Amino acid sequence: MIIVSDTSPITNLAAICQLDLLRQLYSHLIIPQAVYNEMVGVNKVVPGAVEVQQLSWIQTIAVVNSQQVTELQGKQDNIDLGEAEAIILSLELKADLLLMD
Repeated sequence: MIIVSDTSPITNLAAICQLDLLRQLYSHLIIPQAVYNEMVGVNKVVPGAVEVQQLSWIQTIAVVNSQQVTELQGKQDNIDLGEAEAIILSLELKADLLLMD
């Protein structure tokens, strides 16, 4: 099963110490590079940031077609980069599920 996640499901579950629920439900989780960057590449503590760097069951994969990401963001004002990459990556990987808020 291929499961792609946006930032919020990870950070919200990590904030309440329940991130392992995702592993129990899906065993493996994929996040796009922008989601990883939203969590790790900021100057503040983000719940789940350490986990996405260390847990083997969370894998970061780059979107192949960044043009589609740009087009999606251009069509929808309220979609940030992490959300757009999660949507496009889920399409590229033919994911079974996309986890978003």
